[in-house]
Amino acid sequence: MMKTQLTLAPILFHWSAEKKLDFYARIADEAPVDVVYLGEVVCSKRTPFFEKHYDEVAERLKRGGKTVVFSTLAEVMLKRERNMIAGFCDLEDYEIEVNDTSALWHLSDKNYRVGSLMNVYNEDTMAYLVGLGATHFSLPPELPRSAIAILAQYAAQSGVTTEVQVFGRASLALSARCYHARAHGRIKDNCQFVCEEDPDGMPLVTIDKQEFLTVNGIQTLSHSYINLLGELSDLQQMGITHCRLVPHTQDMVAVANVFRDALDNKVSAGESVEKLTALDIAAPFSNGFWHGKPGHQWAGKPEIVQK
Repeated sequence: MMKTQLTLAPILFHWSAEKKLDFYARIADEAPVDVVYLGEVVCSKRTPFFEKHYDEVAERLKRGGKTVVFSTLAEVMLKRERNMIAGFCDLEDYEIEVNDTSALWHLSDKNYRVGSLMNVYNEDTMAYLVGLGATHFSLPPELPRSAIAILAQYAAQSGVTTEVQVFGRASLALSARCYHARAHGRIKDNCQFVCEEDPDGMPLVTIDKQEFLTVNGIQTLSHSYINLLGELSDLQQMGITHCRLVPHTQDMVAVANVFRDALDNKVSAGESVEKLTALDIAAPFSNGFWHGKPGHQWAGKPEIVQK
C-alpha cells in the first residue's frame, strides 16, 4: 500500500497578501504535507491581491519538497473569469485542479485533477471525466462512507487516485449573490472586500442564537470543522490515496503534524483527537456526513468534548 499523501487545499478566505505569504512560507518549511493547492476558488475579485505572488510562492513550496497544483474558480460567470480559467489551463509546469466544468474546454489535450467543488457523486460521472483526462478526484465532503468506498474502488480500477477532506469547514453551497456583502448593507459589485474582516468566515446564527453556518463571500460553509482522524485507517483501507486539510487561521503546521502522525500510525486516533482538540479550534468537530447522518453531528469514536 502506497503512503497516503497529505494535501493542503487552496485558501478559501480573503486573507491579505502578507498573511498568505507568511502562511505559505511556514507550510513550505515546516508542514509535513505532500501537495499544496494554490489559487482563488471562491471569488475572482480577490485574485488581483495575490496573483503576482504565485510564482514566488510556488517556487518556495517546491524548494520545500511540496508538489504544487493550481486550482481554478468554482463559479465562472463573467468574461474575465473565463479568461482567468483559460490562463490557468495554459500552465505547462504545474498540474491543474478543476472546480468548474468551464475549464474542460481548455483541457482537451491535458490531464488534470478534479476538485471537491465539482459534483462527482457516482461512477458514471467519474468515468466520463476520466475519459476526458481526469487523473485524480477530490471527492465532495458531503459523501457518506458507502459512496466514498464505491468511488475509491472504481477509481483504483480506472487507474486514478482519490482524495477526501479530513479537516476543516465543509463547503456546502455557492451562490451568484454575495450574502457576505449584503449582510453589511453592500452589493456584490461594491462589497469593499468586507469578507477580509472574517478570516475564517462570518458566523451565521439562527433566530434563537444557535451557531449554524459560516459565510465566506458567495460561499456557504459548515460551522463545524470536519475531523476524520478516527476514520483515517478506514480511508486508507478502502484505497483513498490523499487526505485533504482545509486551511484556517489555526496553526496549520500543528494540524498537519497531528494528521501525519495519525496516518503513519505513530499515535492512536484517540490521542490524535486529543492533540487536535488542544489546539483550541473555535468550533465543534463533526463527522456526520461520513456516517450518513446530518453533517454537523459527531458520530462514533473516539469521543471528544464539543465546544
